[in-house]
Amino acid sequence: MLNSFYARVKALAESRHAEVSLAAVAFAESSFFPIPPDVLLAPMALARPHRAWRFALIATAASVLGGMLGYAIGALLYDTLGLWLVDVYGYSAKMEALKATYAQWGWLVILVKGATPIPYKLITITSGLLGYSFPLFVALSLITRGARFFLVAGALNLFGEPLRRAMERNFAAVLGAFAALVVAGFVIAIKLI
Repeated sequence: MLNSFYARVKALAESRHAEVSLAAVAFAESSFFPIPPDVLLAPMALARPHRAWRFALIATAASVLGGMLGYAIGALLYDTLGLWLVDVYGYSAKMEALKATYAQWGWLVILVKGATPIPYKLITITSGLLGYSFPLFVALSLITRGARFFLVAGALNLFGEPLRRAMERNFAAVLGAFAALVVAGFVIAIKLI
């Protein structure tokens, strides 16, 4: 089953729809979708290492645009959609603590959490809810999301062939490690804030 999934992801990564799919996932992940764009970015960069930087740029731009949607959800729709999303991710009880943290360290929260496996949508929605400076939010999002995706693309470009072979040999372990990283991000997010 996992080999079939890997074959489909790899085929998508090599298809003419790869960049649009990457942009859609990066956009959605920044505002409501639980799966990070790395799921597509990694196989795309491994399949076409010469385009890894372009893929990182696409993921960054789409992620920041999706972050703007997340900001709007927090600013305009918090009582409906925003509250529901925050509750789904287990943050409802911790919003007061997050507000206090944002008041003092908002810029650092955006920079640090935007580069980690902690769900970025929580940062985007909270930034809108708390009325964090929108231009500063966008600038910090460009920095942190760009750093994350360009580091991934750089690592895959540099170590691409051995990583590609490892993924093909043991995709289940690679997928398991990635899933564990995503789950750890959610756990860390819940525990720290």
